[in-house]
Amino acid sequence: MSGTDTADGMRHTTPEGAVRDWRRLADTAVLLDGFHALKHAVRFGADVPVALAADRAATLALADDLAPDVVPELAGLLVEVPGDVLRGLVPRLHPTGVAALAGRPARADHLAALGGTGRTTPVVVLDNPRNLGNAGAVIRLAAGYGATGVVTTGSLDPWHPTVVRGGAGLHFATAVERLAVDELPSGPLYALDPEGADIRGLKLPDDALLAFGSERSGLSPELRERADQLVSLPMRPQVSSYNLATSVGMTLFHWSAHSTHAPQ
Repeated sequence: MSGTDTADGMRHTTPEGAVRDWRRLADTAVLLDGFHALKHAVRFGADVPVALAADRAATLALADDLAPDVVPELAGLLVEVPGDVLRGLVPRLHPTGVAALAGRPARADHLAALGGTGRTTPVVVLDNPRNLGNAGAVIRLAAGYGATGVVTTGSLDPWHPTVVRGGAGLHFATAVERLAVDELPSGPLYALDPEGADIRGLKLPDDALLAFGSERSGLSPELRERADQLVSLPMRPQVSSYNLATSVGMTLFHWSAHSTHAPQ
């Protein structure tokens, strides 16, 4: 059977029932845009009450090819609906013809993970980021490196659908929250800045907060004041900057090269 959870614990197996549930839940749920976002959400334990596909058989075949570990769960989740109906439910239908809704993880659980004593992997801090796609790419990187989480400061919602799309559903593989600078978890804070010490001469602690300024204006005064160490990345003269996700990837790679807690 396939379908969506209903109030009585049963699952809707009809397109009509699944679409009704989608419309009921869409305003409060996390949009999983495309097969890969759904795959990762399922793989990392997300609660997915509704999953729709324009071609259910083709989606399951894709899963069997790329992610056989999630095939049984997807087979129980996916409901096929006409493509024009699916396009009417999402802002822009993913090329894989798949869309799903997931419950957002409890904030209290994420805060506990971020602030836990004895953290063995870094927390990435994006200080007042502006670009939704870049934020998603950073979350994808952080999940791949096994970072404890990603924290944003400022107005950007790290669970915005465009950020989740950029993160390929890997928000569910790490702790993602928005906090003020004075709410950041404890731990040594290493902030990326062109005036900082060359990262190649440093060993980044496993419990570090790794902070990156916005794409336009760099580190905020509040974050700079909170920093324990300013750090710079090697860069050829006359090159002004790296993309945010590139900077995060370089920094996490440097951490992982010197840590026994990095993914092997």
